[in-house]
Amino acid sequence: MTDIDTQAKSEALIERLNTSWRVAPQQPASSTFKHRLAHVVRTMVARLLRPQESFNATLVEYVNTSVRPLEVAIDDVRRFHEALTARERRVESAMAAMRAEHDELRSSVGVLQQATHHLSKELARRATSVAPAGAAAEQTSPAAPSAAALDALSHKYVGFEDAFRGSPEQIRARLADYVSIFAGASDVLDIGCGRGEFLELLREQGVSGRGIDLNEAMVDVCRERGLDAAKADALSYLRGIPDQSLGGLFAAQVVEHLEPAYLTNLLEAAFDKLRPGAAIVLETINPACWFAFFESYIRDITHVRPLHPDTLKFLLIASGFNRIDIRYRVPYPEHEKLQPIAGGGALADSADTINANVNKLNRLLFTYLDYAAVARRA
Repeated sequence: MTDIDTQAKSEALIERLNTSWRVAPQQPASSTFKHRLAHVVRTMVARLLRPQESFNATLVEYVNTSVRPLEVAIDDVRRFHEALTARERRVESAMAAMRAEHDELRSSVGVLQQATHHLSKELARRATSVAPAGAAAEQTSPAAPSAAALDALSHKYVGFEDAFRGSPEQIRARLADYVSIFAGASDVLDIGCGRGEFLELLREQGVSGRGIDLNEAMVDVCRERGLDAAKADALSYLRGIPDQSLGGLFAAQVVEHLEPAYLTNLLEAAFDKLRPGAAIVLETINPACWFAFFESYIRDITHVRPLHPDTLKFLLIASGFNRIDIRYRVPYPEHEKLQPIAGGGALADSADTINANVNKLNRLLFTYLDYAAVARRA
């Protein structure tokens, strides 16, 4: 029962008390002998019950003087509660805005810290080197950015990772499941090692590994954690090491950054450098999930091309790998998906149709956000 229903019931009861407390009867509506006789009898009975009528009057007066102010007080409390609820909503809205500003500030501070770190290193490097007198300034091709320009942008991507991909602790938790794939291996290469979360996980399990990344700021973060990392192009690095010298290869959220020709060459080089039976693990965004594509993939301006699970599996097979397993990861929360409706009776057919369409949309829009292609070198 709602507060409104309770109040209405209370008012009805009070109204009944105020109209039915008298014992003495009203004058008969008719002048017939029967009605006059009944009136005389009720009047005689009323005289006997006069103390009861007096009690009823006192009780009704008490109710009127006690309940009415109480109802006024309840109304005041209700209005206060409504005002408090409205204020709470305003506070929540303000807190949400503050959290958004805090996230923006956190990203800005992260970028500033990395920029300061990069600038300090660059100043130190230049202080230790003296350019030959009269040396010509370095010329760069207008068709491509200089190495200095790329380095200047690297610290910003660290801030981007912090803001959108997650904290180091969150990334460690996401990557922990992959460690068992490399159990007992050695010389595992992490391509696009980033801040070194997976290298740390390997080290904790006694698996030797090293990482490469084009982002110098990321490499610096790895080295500060005591990890073996170098700034290098993945394809050039693989082509420069001996065949069958790697015990495993790992790349999380990397292949979507690569041009198709580069990726196919990279997979062929990886096949040559891995030992027989060694594992290769390639994790990427799942574009078959529309939410992942529109929310995660297109947010990052360094992404080049999404890779459907079937496409990546084919490329691995074409490069000589076998025992390929596509593992879907990070399911979209069930409570956030489109929900079916209940139906019955005349609406049963309509409900079934709507729910079938809901299931289709959920399969397209809200499935798994990431997937990993796991394969072995024959």
